[in-house]
Amino acid sequence: MKYRTLGRTGIEVSEIGYGCGAVGGLMVKGDRTEMMNAVKLALEAGITYFDTARLYGNGVSETNLGRVLNDLNADVVVGTKVKLEAGDMADIESAVVRHVEGSLRRLGRDSVDIVSLHHPVGPSRDGDRLLIVEDVGAAARGFATLMRQGKTRFWGMNAVGDTDTIHRAMDEAKPYGIQAAYNLLNPSGSRPVPTGFPFQDYREHIKKAADDGVGVFAIRVLAGGALSGISQRHENASSPPAPMGSSGTYQEDLDRSSAFRFLVDDGYVGSLVEAAIRFSLSNEHISSSLIGIASIEQLQQAIEYGNKGPLPAEAIEKLDAVWSGFAN
Repeated sequence: MKYRTLGRTGIEVSEIGYGCGAVGGLMVKGDRTEMMNAVKLALEAGITYFDTARLYGNGVSETNLGRVLNDLNADVVVGTKVKLEAGDMADIESAVVRHVEGSLRRLGRDSVDIVSLHHPVGPSRDGDRLLIVEDVGAAARGFATLMRQGKTRFWGMNAVGDTDTIHRAMDEAKPYGIQAAYNLLNPSGSRPVPTGFPFQDYREHIKKAADDGVGVFAIRVLAGGALSGISQRHENASSPPAPMGSSGTYQEDLDRSSAFRFLVDDGYVGSLVEAAIRFSLSNEHISSSLIGIASIEQLQQAIEYGNKGPLPAEAIEKLDAVWSGFAN
């Protein structure tokens, strides 16, 4: 396992991060023994970053992760997230403090390393779903209080939603980390895309973050599972999630995954899952690529693929033709 620095925080994180979300589902639906064995394997492989949120199983993921880490006496980097509710919008700053304190109770910890705002952003507020830049600023003040209290070391935001608003929020709120969608289907977070590209253009917000000393967690590395090229889902996994920055439906993303089959056919990788993981690892601007885990077998695969390192430069160059094809 290799390690990268999380921006200006100075924290070293494993380049493969253990995703504890509901999409993978192991830390939400798995049995206690399976969760314990998976986290133990992750630790033995050198994985040091574990990513959870209250939204994952309505607190179940945080509770399970906290218990397992405590049982294993694990010294790791932990991140969780704040999802605001309708009643929080009148006083976001206080609500952030309250929600993080709830997360700490579920995790059984006095503090976490980083807490992220678990919302997309846009030019106008949409209830408690879509936040505006000023809301991110209010949340930042709450996070600053928590940092002074020693309840979190740093804070971050989900860099998803409207592209212009993402860039403005990053400039004005100055988070220490972002969670950014990045995968084979949509690489626009870190490289220019061709004219007519059919998916959201994030205008290199990942590169911008890295240049500004902001750590980057890559999310949706497998496009919620679509980049596996396989429609069957593990029993621990959630139903297919809505796409983020790519096609209009999950099925469309699944169908488009066949465009990357040449990476397998030409011998660069052994599977599309390997291609997706190693593609994310190829991006030097990403601090940690978060992989949602449904089973120990999936974790073993992620570790194996991660140890192979980035995709060959030749394979990366051939991807330009695929993205140009999407644009035509």
